[in-house]
Amino acid sequence: MKNRIFSGAPSEDFAGYAKAVIDGPTIYVSGTMGHNPDTGAMPEDIAGQARNALASIGKALDAAGASLKNAVACRVYITDGSYLKDVAAVLGETFRDIRPTNTLLICQLPAPGAKIEIELTASTRTQ
Repeated sequence: MKNRIFSGAPSEDFAGYAKAVIDGPTIYVSGTMGHNPDTGAMPEDIAGQARNALASIGKALDAAGASLKNAVACRVYITDGSYLKDVAAVLGETFRDIRPTNTLLICQLPAPGAKIEIELTASTRTQ
């Protein structure tokens, strides 16, 4: 049985997706951009956007009974290769002791001002 978690973002209903889906022992968290999870504001700096995306993902995982410590795979999309060093530093702060797999792609994002989107897969099992 699949359980769905919703953040309440209008795009979830409009585009027909859930913030996260729990399918057995796996939690799939939708791509998350760098808006502040409490205010919706988008910082200009890539590190701030990365931290916000991870905080939003953390909230979804919390609703699923897990945390970022349960991460097994992380996919990161950035709009400019020059952001790599700053993004890697934030990912290192967050995942240094967890060590999920990681993929990073340079691409376009659909939201004005967005420089990063992070998608995460986690396990419901205690790490």
